[in-house]
Amino acid sequence: MPSSTPEEPLPSRRQLRAQQAAAEAEPEQASAGESPAAPPPATVAVDGPLLPRWASEAAVPTTDAVDFRTAHESGGSGRGRANRRSLLADEPPREKRSYKGAWGCLIVIVVLAALVAGAYFFLKGPISQIIAATQGPADFTSEEAASGEGVVVMIHGGDGGSDIASTLVDRGVVKSFDAFYTLLLQATPEPVFQPGAYQLKTKMVASTALDALLADGTRLSQAVVVPEGTAAVDVLQSISEGTDIPLADLQAAAANVGSFGLPPEATTLEGFLFPATYTFSPGDTAQVVLQAMVNRQFEALDSAGVAVADRWSTVVFASLIQREAGLAADYYKVSRVFRNRLDPAKWESGLLQSDATVAYGTGKTHLVTTTDAERGDAGNAYNTYAHPGMVVGPISNPGDLAIDAALHPLDGPWLFFVTVNLDTGETVFSTTVAEHDAAVVVWQNWMREHPEYG
Repeated sequence: MPSSTPEEPLPSRRQLRAQQAAAEAEPEQASAGESPAAPPPATVAVDGPLLPRWASEAAVPTTDAVDFRTAHESGGSGRGRANRRSLLADEPPREKRSYKGAWGCLIVIVVLAALVAGAYFFLKGPISQIIAATQGPADFTSEEAASGEGVVVMIHGGDGGSDIASTLVDRGVVKSFDAFYTLLLQATPEPVFQPGAYQLKTKMVASTALDALLADGTRLSQAVVVPEGTAAVDVLQSISEGTDIPLADLQAAAANVGSFGLPPEATTLEGFLFPATYTFSPGDTAQVVLQAMVNRQFEALDSAGVAVADRWSTVVFASLIQREAGLAADYYKVSRVFRNRLDPAKWESGLLQSDATVAYGTGKTHLVTTTDAERGDAGNAYNTYAHPGMVVGPISNPGDLAIDAALHPLDGPWLFFVTVNLDTGETVFSTTVAEHDAAVVVWQNWMREHPEYG
Protein backbone atom coordinates (compact mmCIF):
# COMPACT_ATOMS: atom_id res chain seq x y z
CA MET A 1 0.00 0.00 0.00
CA PRO A 2 1.47 3.33 -0.94
CA SER A 3 1.97 5.80 1.87
CA SER A 4 1.91 9.56 1.79
CA THR A 5 5.20 11.34 1.77
CA PRO A 6 5.81 14.44 3.87
CA GLU A 7 5.48 16.51 0.71
CA GLU A 8 2.10 15.04 -0.14
CA PRO A 9 -1.12 16.49 1.30
CA LEU A 10 -2.96 14.24 3.68
CA PRO A 11 -6.25 12.69 2.48
CA SER A 12 -9.57 13.90 3.78
CA ARG A 13 -12.04 11.82 5.71
CA ARG A 14 -14.38 11.67 2.74
CA GLN A 15 -11.66 10.38 0.48
CA LEU A 16 -10.73 7.70 2.96
CA ARG A 17 -14.32 6.56 3.05
CA ALA A 18 -14.44 6.36 -0.76
CA GLN A 19 -11.23 4.36 -0.88
CA GLN A 20 -12.52 1.94 1.73
CA ALA A 21 -15.79 1.38 -0.20
CA ALA A 22 -13.91 0.82 -3.46
CA ALA A 23 -11.69 -1.78 -1.86
CA GLU A 24 -14.70 -3.70 -0.64
CA ALA A 25 -16.38 -3.57 -4.04
CA GLU A 26 -13.39 -5.14 -5.93
CA PRO A 27 -14.05 -8.78 -4.91
CA GLU A 28 -17.68 -8.51 -6.09
CA GLN A 29 -16.60 -7.04 -9.41
CA ALA A 30 -14.05 -9.83 -9.86
CA SER A 31 -16.65 -12.49 -9.22
CA ALA A 32 -18.86 -10.91 -11.94
CA GLY A 33 -16.05 -11.23 -14.49
CA GLU A 34 -14.92 -7.69 -14.36
CA SER A 35 -11.24 -6.94 -14.65
CA PRO A 36 -9.82 -4.72 -11.97
CA ALA A 37 -8.65 -1.38 -13.14
CA ALA A 38 -5.02 -0.37 -12.87
CA PRO A 39 -4.21 1.48 -9.69
CA PRO A 40 -3.91 5.22 -10.15
CA PRO A 41 -1.10 7.36 -8.80
CA ALA A 42 -0.92 7.70 -5.00
CA THR A 43 -2.08 11.28 -4.90
CA VAL A 44 -5.30 12.49 -3.41
CA ALA A 45 -7.09 15.83 -3.49
CA VAL A 46 -7.81 17.54 -0.18
CA ASP A 47 -11.43 18.64 0.16
CA GLY A 48 -12.07 18.34 3.92
CA PRO A 49 -10.49 18.51 7.37
CA LEU A 50 -7.18 16.75 7.87
CA LEU A 51 -7.00 13.48 9.82
CA PRO A 52 -4.06 12.40 11.90
CA ARG A 53 -1.09 11.17 9.91
CA TRP A 54 -1.67 7.54 10.99
CA ALA A 55 -5.08 7.63 9.28
CA SER A 56 -3.58 8.63 5.90
CA GLU A 57 -1.02 5.84 6.05
CA ALA A 58 -3.81 3.25 6.54
CA ALA A 59 -5.92 4.48 3.62
CA VAL A 60 -6.19 2.68 0.22
CA PRO A 61 -6.08 4.93 -2.89
CA THR A 62 -8.92 4.63 -5.38
CA THR A 63 -10.35 6.53 -8.28
CA ASP A 64 -13.97 5.87 -7.26
CA ALA A 65 -15.28 8.64 -5.09
CA VAL A 66 -17.94 6.62 -3.29
CA ASP A 67 -19.80 7.96 -0.24
CA PHE A 68 -21.69 5.87 2.35
CA ARG A 69 -24.99 6.08 0.46
CA THR A 70 -23.39 4.72 -2.75
CA ALA A 71 -21.85 1.87 -0.77
CA HIS A 72 -25.25 0.96 0.65
CA GLU A 73 -26.85 0.86 -2.82
CA SER A 74 -24.12 -1.49 -4.06
CA GLY A 75 -24.86 -3.96 -1.29
CA GLY A 76 -21.90 -3.12 0.98
CA SER A 77 -23.72 -1.01 3.50
CA GLY A 78 -23.14 -3.30 6.47
CA ARG A 79 -19.43 -3.54 5.91
CA GLY A 80 -19.27 0.19 5.24
CA ARG A 81 -20.93 1.04 8.49
CA ALA A 82 -18.68 -1.36 10.36
CA ASN A 83 -15.56 0.10 8.80
CA ARG A 84 -16.84 3.59 9.48
CA ARG A 85 -17.28 2.77 13.14
CA SER A 86 -13.80 1.26 13.15
CA LEU A 87 -12.30 4.41 11.71
CA LEU A 88 -14.16 6.68 14.07
CA ALA A 89 -13.31 4.47 17.03
CA ASP A 90 -9.63 4.95 16.25
CA GLU A 91 -10.00 8.72 16.47
CA PRO A 92 -9.06 10.28 19.84
CA PRO A 93 -12.19 10.95 21.95
CA ARG A 94 -13.48 14.48 22.04
CA GLU A 95 -13.20 16.22 25.40
CA LYS A 96 -16.48 16.85 27.17
CA ARG A 97 -17.19 20.44 28.16
CA SER A 98 -16.71 20.85 31.90
CA TYR A 99 -18.06 23.65 34.13
CA LYS A 100 -15.75 22.81 37.02
CA GLY A 101 -13.19 25.31 35.75
CA ALA A 102 -15.75 28.12 35.71
CA TRP A 103 -16.85 27.40 39.27
CA GLY A 104 -13.24 27.24 40.36
CA CYS A 105 -12.52 30.65 38.85
CA LEU A 106 -15.59 32.10 40.54
CA ILE A 107 -14.51 30.74 43.93
CA VAL A 108 -11.01 32.16 43.48
CA ILE A 109 -12.46 35.58 42.59
CA VAL A 110 -14.71 35.55 45.67
CA VAL A 111 -11.83 34.55 47.94
CA LEU A 112 -9.57 37.25 46.50
CA ALA A 113 -12.31 39.86 46.93
CA ALA A 114 -12.74 38.82 50.57
CA LEU A 115 -9.00 39.03 51.16
CA VAL A 116 -8.82 42.47 49.58
CA ALA A 117 -11.76 43.70 51.70
CA GLY A 118 -10.22 42.28 54.86
CA ALA A 119 -6.86 43.81 54.08
CA TYR A 120 -8.53 47.18 53.54
CA PHE A 121 -10.17 47.19 56.96
CA PHE A 122 -7.04 45.97 58.72
CA LEU A 123 -4.74 48.36 56.92
CA LYS A 124 -7.03 51.40 56.77
CA GLY A 125 -5.68 52.74 60.07
CA PRO A 126 -1.98 52.27 59.24
CA ILE A 127 -2.53 53.64 55.74
CA SER A 128 -4.25 56.70 57.17
CA GLN A 129 -1.34 57.18 59.56
CA ILE A 130 1.13 56.92 56.70
CA ILE A 131 -0.84 59.48 54.69
CA ALA A 132 -1.07 61.77 57.71
CA ALA A 133 2.67 61.43 58.32
CA THR A 134 3.37 62.23 54.68
CA GLN A 135 1.02 65.19 54.53
CA GLY A 136 1.85 66.52 57.98
CA PRO A 137 -0.52 67.53 60.80
CA ALA A 138 -3.68 69.50 60.07
CA ASP A 139 -3.02 73.22 59.96
CA PHE A 140 -4.96 76.31 58.95
CA THR A 141 -4.14 77.71 55.53
CA SER A 142 -3.24 81.31 54.81
CA GLU A 143 -6.66 81.78 53.24
CA GLU A 144 -8.41 80.49 56.38
CA ALA A 145 -6.19 82.65 58.59
CA ALA A 146 -7.41 85.74 56.78
CA SER A 147 -10.84 85.29 58.39
CA GLY A 148 -9.51 84.87 61.93
CA GLU A 149 -10.81 87.02 64.78
CA GLY A 150 -9.02 88.47 67.79
CA VAL A 151 -8.78 86.29 70.89
CA VAL A 152 -6.88 86.55 74.16
CA VAL A 153 -5.11 83.40 75.34
CA MET A 154 -3.77 82.77 78.83
CA ILE A 155 -0.50 80.96 79.47
CA HIS A 156 0.05 79.89 83.05
CA GLY A 157 3.24 79.43 84.99
CA GLY A 158 4.43 75.85 84.74
CA ASP A 159 2.64 75.20 81.44
CA GLY A 160 4.62 72.90 79.19
CA GLY A 161 4.54 72.74 75.42
CA SER A 162 1.68 70.23 75.41
CA ASP A 163 -0.37 72.44 77.76
CA ILE A 164 0.12 75.46 75.53
CA ALA A 165 -0.72 73.47 72.39
CA SER A 166 -3.94 72.22 74.01
CA THR A 167 -4.89 75.74 75.07
CA LEU A 168 -4.38 77.07 71.55
CA VAL A 169 -6.56 74.31 70.11
CA ASP A 170 -9.29 74.94 72.69
CA ARG A 171 -9.32 78.64 71.89
CA GLY A 172 -9.44 78.01 68.14
CA VAL A 173 -6.03 79.57 67.50
CA VAL A 174 -4.47 76.53 65.78
CA LYS A 175 -6.19 73.70 63.95
CA SER A 176 -4.54 70.73 65.63
CA PHE A 177 -2.37 69.86 68.61
CA ASP A 178 0.34 68.28 66.43
CA ALA A 179 0.57 71.28 64.10
CA PHE A 180 1.84 73.46 66.95
CA TYR A 181 3.55 70.89 69.19
CA THR A 182 5.68 69.55 66.33
CA LEU A 183 7.07 73.03 65.77
CA LEU A 184 7.97 73.34 69.45
CA LEU A 185 9.91 70.08 69.34
CA GLN A 186 11.83 71.23 66.27
CA ALA A 187 12.56 74.76 67.54
CA THR A 188 16.16 75.57 68.49
CA PRO A 189 16.75 76.92 71.06
CA GLU A 190 13.76 75.75 73.05
CA PRO A 191 11.12 78.53 73.23
CA VAL A 192 10.47 80.16 76.60
CA PHE A 193 7.01 81.61 77.27
CA GLN A 194 6.16 84.14 79.93
CA PRO A 195 2.96 83.57 81.94
CA GLY A 196 0.17 85.98 81.13
CA ALA A 197 -2.43 86.92 78.57
CA TYR A 198 -1.54 87.09 74.87
CA GLN A 199 -3.41 88.84 72.08
CA LEU A 200 -3.70 86.38 69.19
CA LYS A 201 -6.22 85.49 66.47
CA THR A 202 -8.28 82.44 65.67
CA LYS A 203 -7.40 80.26 62.64
CA MET A 204 -3.70 81.06 62.73
CA VAL A 205 -1.09 79.04 60.86
CA ALA A 206 0.82 77.17 63.57
CA SER A 207 4.18 78.77 62.72
CA THR A 208 2.61 82.23 62.80
CA ALA A 209 1.06 81.52 66.22
CA LEU A 210 4.42 80.43 67.60
CA ASP A 211 6.10 83.55 66.28
CA ALA A 212 3.37 85.73 67.80
CA LEU A 213 3.76 84.16 71.25
CA LEU A 214 7.48 84.88 71.16
CA ALA A 215 7.20 88.41 69.73
CA ASP A 216 7.43 91.55 71.82
CA GLY A 217 4.17 93.36 72.45
CA THR A 218 1.90 90.32 72.09
CA ARG A 219 1.74 89.74 75.83
CA LEU A 220 -0.88 92.02 77.35
CA SER A 221 -0.34 93.97 80.53
CA GLN A 222 -2.90 93.64 83.31
CA ALA A 223 -5.04 91.20 81.31
CA VAL A 224 -6.64 87.98 82.54
CA VAL A 225 -8.53 85.22 80.71
CA VAL A 226 -10.91 82.99 82.69
CA PRO A 227 -12.28 80.10 80.56
CA GLU A 228 -15.71 78.59 81.33
CA GLY A 229 -15.56 75.87 83.94
CA THR A 230 -12.36 77.11 85.59
CA ALA A 231 -12.22 76.49 89.35
CA ALA A 232 -11.68 79.44 91.70
CA VAL A 233 -8.23 78.27 92.79
CA ASP A 234 -7.08 78.41 89.16
CA VAL A 235 -8.74 81.79 88.58
CA LEU A 236 -6.66 83.31 91.37
CA GLN A 237 -3.51 81.90 89.78
CA SER A 238 -4.43 83.41 86.40
CA ILE A 239 -5.05 86.83 87.95
CA SER A 240 -1.64 86.75 89.58
CA GLU A 241 0.06 85.82 86.29
CA GLY A 242 -1.76 88.46 84.26
CA THR A 243 -1.39 91.35 86.70
CA ASP A 244 1.06 92.70 89.23
CA ILE A 245 -1.01 91.40 92.18
CA PRO A 246 0.75 88.74 94.30
CA LEU A 247 -1.09 85.44 94.65
CA ALA A 248 -0.99 85.70 98.45
CA ASP A 249 -2.91 88.98 98.29
CA LEU A 250 -5.57 87.40 96.10
CA GLN A 251 -5.95 84.39 98.39
CA ALA A 252 -6.34 86.63 101.42
CA ALA A 253 -8.97 88.78 99.72
CA ALA A 254 -10.91 85.73 98.50
CA ALA A 255 -11.05 84.30 102.01
CA ASN A 256 -13.16 87.30 103.11
CA VAL A 257 -16.24 85.85 101.38
CA GLY A 258 -18.76 88.06 103.18
CA SER A 259 -17.32 91.22 101.64
CA PHE A 260 -18.49 90.43 98.06
CA GLY A 261 -22.27 90.37 98.50
CA LEU A 262 -22.64 86.64 97.77
CA PRO A 263 -25.66 84.52 98.76
CA PRO A 264 -25.59 83.46 102.42
CA GLU A 265 -24.94 79.80 101.48
CA ALA A 266 -21.58 80.65 99.88
CA THR A 267 -18.44 79.76 101.79
CA THR A 268 -16.03 80.51 98.92
CA LEU A 269 -16.02 82.57 95.72
CA GLU A 270 -16.50 79.38 93.71
CA GLY A 271 -19.15 79.80 91.01
CA PHE A 272 -19.25 83.58 91.19
CA LEU A 273 -16.08 84.53 89.29
CA PHE A 274 -17.58 84.93 85.85
CA PRO A 275 -15.49 83.44 83.00
CA ALA A 276 -14.42 86.19 80.60
CA THR A 277 -11.43 88.23 79.44
CA TYR A 278 -10.57 91.09 81.76
CA THR A 279 -8.24 94.04 81.50
CA PHE A 280 -7.34 95.82 84.73
CA SER A 281 -5.58 99.04 85.50
CA PRO A 282 -2.15 99.18 87.11
CA GLY A 283 -2.56 99.54 90.86
CA ASP A 284 -5.87 97.68 91.07
CA THR A 285 -6.00 95.72 94.33
CA ALA A 286 -6.98 92.09 94.82
CA GLN A 287 -10.34 93.13 96.27
CA VAL A 288 -11.11 95.37 93.26
CA VAL A 289 -10.22 92.67 90.74
CA LEU A 290 -12.25 89.94 92.45
CA GLN A 291 -15.23 92.17 92.99
CA ALA A 292 -15.25 93.01 89.26
CA MET A 293 -15.55 89.31 88.46
CA VAL A 294 -18.32 88.75 91.01
CA ASN A 295 -20.28 91.72 89.69
CA ARG A 296 -19.95 90.34 86.19
CA GLN A 297 -21.52 87.06 87.35
CA PHE A 298 -24.40 88.93 88.95
CA GLU A 299 -24.97 90.69 85.61
CA ALA A 300 -25.11 87.34 83.82
CA LEU A 301 -27.65 85.94 86.31
CA ASP A 302 -29.79 89.05 86.08
CA SER A 303 -29.73 88.91 82.26
CA ALA A 304 -30.91 85.28 82.40
CA GLY A 305 -33.85 86.30 84.59
CA VAL A 306 -32.59 84.67 87.78
CA ALA A 307 -34.03 86.15 90.94
CA VAL A 308 -31.61 87.17 93.69
CA ALA A 309 -33.04 84.47 95.93
CA ASP A 310 -32.28 81.82 93.27
CA ARG A 311 -28.71 82.85 92.52
CA TRP A 312 -27.20 80.15 94.72
CA SER A 313 -29.19 77.16 93.43
CA THR A 314 -28.79 78.31 89.83
CA VAL A 315 -25.03 78.73 90.07
CA VAL A 316 -24.61 75.35 91.80
CA PHE A 317 -26.53 73.52 89.09
CA ALA A 318 -24.96 75.52 86.26
CA SER A 319 -21.46 74.76 87.58
CA LEU A 320 -22.24 71.02 87.42
CA ILE A 321 -23.52 71.26 83.84
CA GLN A 322 -20.48 73.33 82.89
CA ARG A 323 -18.09 70.60 84.01
CA GLU A 324 -20.04 67.64 82.67
CA ALA A 325 -21.20 68.86 79.24
CA GLY A 326 -19.04 68.96 76.15
CA LEU A 327 -20.67 70.20 72.98
CA ALA A 328 -22.90 73.27 73.24
CA ALA A 329 -25.98 71.35 72.08
CA ASP A 330 -25.47 68.78 74.86
CA TYR A 331 -25.74 71.27 77.74
CA TYR A 332 -29.53 71.14 77.72
CA LYS A 333 -29.57 67.32 77.58
CA VAL A 334 -27.11 67.07 80.47
CA SER A 335 -29.36 69.41 82.42
CA ARG A 336 -32.32 67.09 81.78
CA VAL A 337 -30.41 63.98 82.88
CA PHE A 338 -29.65 65.49 86.28
CA ARG A 339 -33.19 66.82 86.63
CA ASN A 340 -34.52 63.33 85.93
CA ARG A 341 -32.20 61.85 88.54
CA LEU A 342 -33.53 64.26 91.09
CA ASP A 343 -37.05 62.93 90.38
CA PRO A 344 -37.78 59.95 92.72
CA ALA A 345 -40.33 58.61 90.24
CA LYS A 346 -37.62 58.26 87.59
CA TRP A 347 -34.50 57.66 89.69
CA GLU A 348 -35.21 56.09 93.06
CA SER A 349 -31.78 56.53 94.63
CA GLY A 350 -31.62 60.29 94.01
CA LEU A 351 -27.84 59.99 93.43
CA LEU A 352 -26.53 62.24 90.69
CA GLN A 353 -23.40 60.07 90.37
CA SER A 354 -21.24 62.77 88.81
CA ASP A 355 -17.53 62.08 88.57
CA ALA A 356 -16.86 65.79 88.19
CA THR A 357 -18.24 66.49 91.67
CA VAL A 358 -16.17 63.69 93.20
CA ALA A 359 -12.99 64.96 91.51
CA TYR A 360 -13.65 68.48 92.75
CA GLY A 361 -13.96 67.21 96.32
CA THR A 362 -10.55 65.52 96.02
CA GLY A 363 -8.93 68.76 94.84
CA LYS A 364 -8.47 67.54 91.25
CA THR A 365 -10.17 70.48 89.61
CA HIS A 366 -8.91 69.64 86.12
CA LEU A 367 -10.37 66.11 85.98
CA VAL A 368 -13.78 64.56 85.48
CA THR A 369 -12.62 60.96 85.99
CA THR A 370 -12.38 59.15 89.32
CA THR A 371 -11.32 55.84 90.86
CA ASP A 372 -13.47 53.25 92.61
CA ALA A 373 -11.97 54.29 95.95
CA GLU A 374 -12.78 57.95 95.36
CA ARG A 375 -16.36 57.19 94.39
CA GLY A 376 -16.72 55.06 97.50
CA ASP A 377 -15.45 57.77 99.87
CA ALA A 378 -18.47 59.07 101.78
CA GLY A 379 -16.19 61.51 103.60
CA ASN A 380 -16.06 63.63 100.47
CA ALA A 381 -18.97 66.08 100.84
CA TYR A 382 -19.00 66.54 97.04
CA ASN A 383 -19.33 62.80 96.39
CA THR A 384 -22.66 62.48 94.58
CA TYR A 385 -22.20 58.69 94.47
CA ALA A 386 -22.58 58.64 98.25
CA HIS A 387 -24.77 61.67 98.98
CA PRO A 388 -28.17 62.03 97.24
CA GLY A 389 -29.60 65.28 95.92
CA MET A 390 -27.89 68.29 94.39
CA VAL A 391 -24.18 68.74 95.06
CA VAL A 392 -23.46 70.84 98.17
CA GLY A 393 -21.85 73.76 96.31
CA PRO A 394 -20.51 75.01 92.98
CA ILE A 395 -17.68 73.01 91.43
CA SER A 396 -16.64 75.57 88.78
CA ASN A 397 -17.40 79.03 87.48
CA PRO A 398 -20.15 78.68 84.84
CA GLY A 399 -20.77 80.87 81.83
CA ASP A 400 -23.92 82.09 80.08
CA LEU A 401 -24.65 78.82 78.24
CA ALA A 402 -24.52 76.67 81.37
CA ILE A 403 -26.72 79.11 83.25
CA ASP A 404 -29.31 79.04 80.47
CA ALA A 405 -29.22 75.23 80.34
CA ALA A 406 -29.79 75.04 84.10
CA LEU A 407 -32.91 77.13 83.68
CA HIS A 408 -34.20 75.45 80.51
CA PRO A 409 -33.43 71.71 80.38
CA LEU A 410 -34.43 69.93 77.18
CA ASP A 411 -37.42 67.59 77.45
CA GLY A 412 -36.42 63.93 77.34
CA PRO A 413 -36.35 60.62 79.23
CA TRP A 414 -32.55 60.34 79.48
CA LEU A 415 -30.97 59.06 82.67
CA PHE A 416 -27.42 58.40 81.44
CA PHE A 417 -24.79 59.96 79.25
CA VAL A 418 -21.18 59.21 78.39
CA THR A 419 -18.72 61.00 76.13
CA VAL A 420 -17.49 58.38 73.66
CA ASN A 421 -14.94 60.56 71.86
CA LEU A 422 -12.89 63.02 73.86
CA ASP A 423 -11.49 64.63 70.72
CA THR A 424 -14.84 65.59 69.22
CA GLY A 425 -16.89 65.68 72.44
CA GLU A 426 -19.43 63.25 70.98
CA THR A 427 -21.75 62.17 73.81
CA VAL A 428 -24.32 59.36 73.86
CA PHE A 429 -27.48 59.85 75.93
CA SER A 430 -29.41 56.77 77.06
CA THR A 431 -32.62 55.88 78.86
CA THR A 432 -31.91 52.27 79.88
CA VAL A 433 -28.98 50.59 81.56
CA ALA A 434 -28.46 48.32 78.55
CA GLU A 435 -28.19 51.29 76.20
CA HIS A 436 -25.78 53.02 78.53
CA ASP A 437 -23.62 49.91 78.95
CA ALA A 438 -23.30 49.62 75.17
CA ALA A 439 -22.21 53.26 74.97
CA VAL A 440 -19.66 52.70 77.74
CA VAL A 441 -18.10 49.90 75.67
CA VAL A 442 -17.71 52.35 72.78
CA TRP A 443 -16.00 54.81 75.12
CA GLN A 444 -13.70 52.10 76.54
CA ASN A 445 -12.69 51.02 73.04
CA TRP A 446 -11.94 54.63 72.13
CA MET A 447 -9.80 55.03 75.24
CA ARG A 448 -7.83 51.90 74.36
CA GLU A 449 -7.13 53.39 70.93
CA HIS A 450 -6.06 56.70 72.52
CA PRO A 451 -3.85 55.81 75.50
CA GLU A 452 -2.65 59.42 75.75
CA TYR A 453 -5.98 60.23 77.44
CA GLY A 454 -5.59 57.51 80.05
